[in-house]
Amino acid sequence: MQMFSVIGNTQRLDGGSMFGNCPRAVWERWATPDDHHRIELASRALLVREDSGRTVLFETGIGSFFEPKMRARYGVQESEHVLLSSLKSLGCPASEIDVVVLSHLHFDHAGGLLHPWRESEDRRLAFVNAHFVVSEDGWSRAQNPHPRDRASFIPELCGLLEKTGRVERVRSETSDVLGDGYRFSFSQGHTPGLMLTRIEGPCGPVTFLGDLVPGAPWVHLPITMGYDRYPELLIDEKSAMLERIIAEHGWAFFTHDPTICAGRIEKDARGRYRLVDEQTTLAWS
Repeated sequence: MQMFSVIGNTQRLDGGSMFGNCPRAVWERWATPDDHHRIELASRALLVREDSGRTVLFETGIGSFFEPKMRARYGVQESEHVLLSSLKSLGCPASEIDVVVLSHLHFDHAGGLLHPWRESEDRRLAFVNAHFVVSEDGWSRAQNPHPRDRASFIPELCGLLEKTGRVERVRSETSDVLGDGYRFSFSQGHTPGLMLTRIEGPCGPVTFLGDLVPGAPWVHLPITMGYDRYPELLIDEKSAMLERIIAEHGWAFFTHDPTICAGRIEKDARGRYRLVDEQTTLAWS
């Protein structure tokens, strides 16, 4: 198979929210805030092109579905749908994506499923021929959100996906749609049913970490986001996942890091996790 990192729209969000209870004096070493205290974030996808020709896309980023006022509120930097252009440049337009795998349905990971915002136009899916794979718990949360995270979901999205008749809601470590070569594990610390995919890649196993570890700074065990529902649980889940990646000499793939898309994990002399072999892009075969 071939694997490619795919750039989507970029965001600027409040640095304090992204680093939870980590002091600003510490997180500023990793991310420089702008005049509004916001830091730069990517919304990166992973494209797998199998030897059979089937294409599998892991997440779609935030896209450009927001109207201009909301786009400004959430710091989306581009008005165009960057992911769609990036996929075309790889010779794989949205209409040719066979499967989209979603770690969860927060808008910054699933908003790219939608066409760009146009005044007076109804929302519609950009990936018109794809199957969609999401966890059962993640799907349930999107349909019945808690008041704390209701604003993180797109109300119309589940209905649009359901109308396709091509949604698989995963309850175990395997997917009927994806088949061999892909395994899931689940995390509850960020959002119910966060689905983390392990892919048997051409350079070794790759784990798509979603918001369990959104970027290189969050590899540090105590670092969590203010958006996480159960930070202590997330830290335990993160430790178990990083230990697995180390044991299999695998790769961690990041969605939100502005520069680093993947790397290997190791421990230093004091037992702290750190990232090595950092990759700024993936184009593996």
